[in-house]
Amino acid sequence: MEKLSRAQILDELKGMMVKLFELDPQEIKPEASLFEDLDLDSIDAVDIIVMLQKRTGKKIKPEIFKQVKTVNDVVEAVWHLLNDENPQA
Repeated sequence: MEKLSRAQILDELKGMMVKLFELDPQEIKPEASLFEDLDLDSIDAVDIIVMLQKRTGKKIKPEIFKQVKTVNDVVEAVWHLLNDENPQA
């Protein structure tokens, strides 16, 4: 997968979340909490990981995804993954 900007990652993530969970795109903001604001659960988080791994062709480490709480956290994790950087743990 080509390197994407954070804005491009956010756009792709929004598209996935709308398709997977039938969320209103207006609700998917960087600061939105996956669990409280978007009402996702741990199964939904696994679905996001699977979709992102298919899209990026890279494995997302479980310890990285456990730290994810907001939409922006997902964007940052994917951005670091695509740029072969280790996100701050």
